[in-house]
Amino acid sequence: MKPAPYAFAIELAQPLGAAIERLRAALAAEQMGIVSEVDVQATLKAKLGLDSHPQKLIGVCSPGIAHALMGAEPDIAALLPCGCGVSEATAGRSRIVLQDPRVIALHSDNAAVHAACERAHAALQRVVQRLADA
Repeated sequence: MKPAPYAFAIELAQPLGAAIERLRAALAAEQMGIVSEVDVQATLKAKLGLDSHPQKLIGVCSPGIAHALMGAEPDIAALLPCGCGVSEATAGRSRIVLQDPRVIALHSDNAAVHAACERAHAALQRVVQRLADA
């Protein structure tokens, strides 16, 4: 599946839980972390009675980059933390998609916002590379 222009994407030959743990380690190497998790499969079942494959929505954040962004433009907090999705549509294979922080920069003319988003973009490129290399 081709990645969307607003996201980084990678497929791992691992079930969802193991893929999330690999993601957590790759993010930690960039001083980033997971700040929230929504179990989409459980929510769809509980709220709509729908069966779904395992999938989670994950909030990813770098405290330093978030601080720089909100210091430059406080209302940008509405776009944070950056979104991530992990799904296991095929048993034992997980797809991770991470929002490209450049999407946030598109909504601001502030040079400091652009600089912070470029730092985050580079960090997430390294995260995806770590996932690919592991």
